Amino acid sequence: MQLRDIQGQPVAIHREDYAPPAYWIDTVDLTFDLDPAKTRVLNRMRIRRNADASNQPLRLHGDELNLARVLVDGQGASFRIEGDQLVLENLPDAFELEVFTTCQPAKNTKLMGLFVSQDTFFTQCEAEGFRRITYFLDRPDVMASYSVLMRASKDQYPVLLSNGNLVEEGDLADGRHFAKWVDPFKKPSYLFALVAGKLVAREQRVKGRSGRDHLLQVYVRAGDLDKTEHAMNSLIRSIVWDEARFGLSLDLDRFMIVATSDFNMGAMENKGLNIFNTKYVLANQATATDADYANIESVVGHEYFHNWTGDRVTCRDWFQLSLKEGLTVFRDQEFSQDLCAEASARAVKRIEDVRVLRSVQFPEDAGPMAHPVRPDSYIEISNFYTVTIYEKGAEVVRMMQTLVGREGFAAGMKLYFERHDGQAVTCDDFAQAIADANPHSDLTRLLPQFKRWYSQAGTPRLKARGTYDAAERVYTLHFDQSCPPTPGQSNKDPFVIPVNVGLIGASGRELLATQTLVVTQAGETFDFAGVDEEPVPSILRGFSAPVVLEFDYSDEQLLTLLAHDTDPFNRWEAAQRLGLRAAMAAIDAAPGAGAPVLSNDFIEAMRRVLTDTSLDAAFKELVLTLPSETYIAEQLETVDPQRVHAVREAMRARLATALHAEWQQAFEDNRDTGAYSPDPRSAGRRALAGMALVSLCLAARESGDTVWPGKTLQRFKDAGNMTDRFNALHALVSSGHALAAQALASFHAMFKDEALVIDKWFALQAGAPDRGGDVLPLVRQLMKHPDFSIKNPNRARSVIFSYCSANPGAFHRPDAAGYVFWSDRVIELDAINPQVAARLARGLDRWSKLVEPYRGAAREAIARIAARPDLSKDTLEVVTRALQG
Repeated sequence: MQLRDIQGQPVAIHREDYAPPAYWIDTVDLTFDLDPAKTRVLNRMRIRRNADASNQPLRLHGDELNLARVLVDGQGASFRIEGDQLVLENLPDAFELEVFTTCQPAKNTKLMGLFVSQDTFFTQCEAEGFRRITYFLDRPDVMASYSVLMRASKDQYPVLLSNGNLVEEGDLADGRHFAKWVDPFKKPSYLFALVAGKLVAREQRVKGRSGRDHLLQVYVRAGDLDKTEHAMNSLIRSIVWDEARFGLSLDLDRFMIVATSDFNMGAMENKGLNIFNTKYVLANQATATDADYANIESVVGHEYFHNWTGDRVTCRDWFQLSLKEGLTVFRDQEFSQDLCAEASARAVKRIEDVRVLRSVQFPEDAGPMAHPVRPDSYIEISNFYTVTIYEKGAEVVRMMQTLVGREGFAAGMKLYFERHDGQAVTCDDFAQAIADANPHSDLTRLLPQFKRWYSQAGTPRLKARGTYDAAERVYTLHFDQSCPPTPGQSNKDPFVIPVNVGLIGASGRELLATQTLVVTQAGETFDFAGVDEEPVPSILRGFSAPVVLEFDYSDEQLLTLLAHDTDPFNRWEAAQRLGLRAAMAAIDAAPGAGAPVLSNDFIEAMRRVLTDTSLDAAFKELVLTLPSETYIAEQLETVDPQRVHAVREAMRARLATALHAEWQQAFEDNRDTGAYSPDPRSAGRRALAGMALVSLCLAARESGDTVWPGKTLQRFKDAGNMTDRFNALHALVSSGHALAAQALASFHAMFKDEALVIDKWFALQAGAPDRGGDVLPLVRQLMKHPDFSIKNPNRARSVIFSYCSANPGAFHRPDAAGYVFWSDRVIELDAINPQVAARLARGLDRWSKLVEPYRGAAREAIARIAARPDLSKDTLEVVTRALQG
């Protein structure tokens, strides 16, 4: 329910105000007569009064519905409409309610509820979309049994799908047909799904460990079937992994995935009928990159794992969103790591996950939209599908596993399902189950304090210092923890922080293997005896907690860790710290001071990494990637975006020219990976070859050489897969070479009928390095391209988000034109699709850190949006909080 004050402004909903519903809905029988212009929905519900509730009225949620009839036990009933609610009073304790409504799916540009995409019906009901289909108690703690009857034109909509099992189908008069589906499991309304259209399916039958047969289906539009093999294989691997790792079996006779090109999210875990953005289903080597293959595997796994962590056990209320999302992100991360045959590939996956956390979630924790993993309030729940809920929530679950061990965590999961299968529960219930299954663990002992990770916002800062007593052979580490204030939370109590630590000798020998320290106090000291020499501490191995680690490493110590640490994450981290240190020094220096942006020691360290034959190519690519502009900016008190951009570009150019010979050799060594396979080793080699091409084209730009740009264009033409082709195109575009225009035109001609590939074409140009302010005019031209449509979320993201959210050097213009463009697009999108608009509106969350003239211009742009009287509550919440930040 969306409350509003007397001025009509949205009012915040608070977690502390949660109360069970006054009524429960036991069964839902839905009948759909599907028509794009006017779909008729007949909803028959068996409802009973909550025994704990007083004689309250029944309030059903609705949004943009046309109400035609309301019957109670077959008789006409008095009712009233209050805002977006259908209100009935004087009801019996148990009754049947019939509600007949109509809606207009073809006009539903919000893509929430029932909508039409390319002549096909789809639904999206999470979080509060079901109320756009019929009046209902649209909240996650109301779990009911559903049966669904669909009727539609057989010619236009030959495929009719919903949750559960198909129990009946047949033909009707006038060229129509019907299908009836029954879901054997109770579910909340947000997990309801319906699909109807002209679709084809890849099918596979599999047998679970129990011997039960299952039909797996991946539905797509005709012409895309050849791009579904990887998604199907990913689904099968997910099923096998969940049975092996957690003993969780597929509980349905049929499991379906359907892809649509118009979707606000990546995918949706509706029980038995997952609806996906095509971006996370369609792949073949000609049209998808290695990153696409990896993302499909991860997202297919994520949505399948929701079948238990989200569907069988769901959230009591939306404040508990991380109960399902944080846990399931953790599960899909573990799935991806467990599929890696080699330890180096597992480390690469972990580093990639941490990069997302630190480049996106840490800034969120430090900005105006900061909120705990379990928020205390919201105005629009869609705004809280954030990296804090997902990625930080996953880190909280990972810390639980660290504290109880892998087997202990599996035991806790088993207890969680024994206690709560079929229920809507809380984050506390999950944490309690993990603790109770491990009664002698640190988690159980510290559980009340550990749960501060759910209630306190912000990124803790862990300051460490070390001392060595040579006479006693004792090394001492002292930790101080703190957490900055966040909106609504000034004072923070100490967290439980598991810290994985090892010790490395100056010669590179490991003096102490990994130990897990548990920091619980504001200040705490740990001694390590029997240490024969002063060590270099390797702290926070594997990124064992989502904190900012402060340790005054010398350059020599970081070079030692980079060269010798047995923990791959901290080897990478050492390179990041060295690169960040160089960037900060260059930013602080007077422009044109003449000092090199990268020291010779750093260059030589990178040379050793690039030429080390013992290192995996994917790991090399990560180590050689400099800290991003966004990450650098987050380390500064005040930010001059153009200065940060100039410094990082200078660092890239220096690394390219200084290692020119090594980049050539790296390209030659990794250019040929044989028959295409998206496995981690092959993908890593292609990634390093692509990085080498970028560096060689950058070096060519500095020297005026034309050889390597020419070779890169030939690589583009000869490529046998999308990864190699796109890497070559990226090298030409990012270096600003004249040959880029030819390659871009050729790329568009080759893939003009492949929507997802054209998204890449748009995004590459909108995200290109800015040289002389040329990107914004290009973005404006791209929006006029015949292939661009702002109504399609993928296409809007490919151009507008790539520029405004992912290209800070081009977006933050001294003339404020980037901010004006951004505010225009937020307003334009808000009238079409508020969810997409609200996500774009997050682009200036950190405006208050900017130096002038950027700061004032950014605030003016935000205020311009906030002043709109017709703004959606989605976008209004974001910009209002931004102005307060």
